[in-house]
Amino acid sequence: MTVTLAIVGLLIFLSAILSHTLASIKDKVDVNVYFVTTAPESEIVAFQRRLAEIPEVERVTYTSREEALQAFRERHKEDQLTLQALEELGDNPLGASLSIKAEDPSDYASIVEFLTNEPPTAVDGATLIERVNYFQNKVVIDRLTQAIDATERAGALIVLLFALASTVIAFATVRLAIYTARDEIAIMRLMGASNTFIRGPFVVAGIIAGVLAAFIVLALFYPVAFYASSATAAWLGGFNLFNYYTNHFALFFVILVGAGFLLGGIASYFAVRRYLRI
Repeated sequence: MTVTLAIVGLLIFLSAILSHTLASIKDKVDVNVYFVTTAPESEIVAFQRRLAEIPEVERVTYTSREEALQAFRERHKEDQLTLQALEELGDNPLGASLSIKAEDPSDYASIVEFLTNEPPTAVDGATLIERVNYFQNKVVIDRLTQAIDATERAGALIVLLFALASTVIAFATVRLAIYTARDEIAIMRLMGASNTFIRGPFVVAGIIAGVLAAFIVLALFYPVAFYASSATAAWLGGFNLFNYYTNHFALFFVILVGAGFLLGGIASYFAVRRYLRI
């Protein structure tokens, strides 16, 4: 039962790691809208508010011309030739931009359609958008969407397979334990004991074993998560396994104790049933 519930607990950790990894990948993808240098800041900010109201948009970040110039200087601080050419221009050649994060990578197509159909315009009707980098990133976004979908399906399949395997282990182990008491069960049955009277102690023992196994697993996960936290934080971009375990301890407690209770009781119930037939 301890091994079975340990597998269940590891599946919770695996699901959390998978969710964190997918969220990190999604956060690295965005669409940038670059405006002409003559675009008024008030128009850009107003357009930012319109974009933020779209359900598919998670957030929109505004970068002013001055911030874009400062970032450009920082990126090319070692390239004196580029900085010298920038100084000779005498004016900021960079326009403001908006960075758009979608709720899901598959939503970028509809967002870009909105940008194409309803762009901000100047007084003369000309669009204030210089370019959108979606089409340069479209291949990457499409591949990422496919990879995320495939990973989610594979993760769900792995969780299901391990859950079934752990359940089979629990049932087989309980049946093996009750097998040693088959003669005792047969004698009680011949003496006229009811099925409930015979089955009851085994079911209670199974429930106790399952709950005790859950407490053992909860105790073992504490040092394991603590020692593994530094490695997971380094490998998984800051995901701390120990912090996740302590912050979600109630979730682990409910799932593991509940699983131990159900597995122990149900496995014992069905394992005893075959020996009640005489």
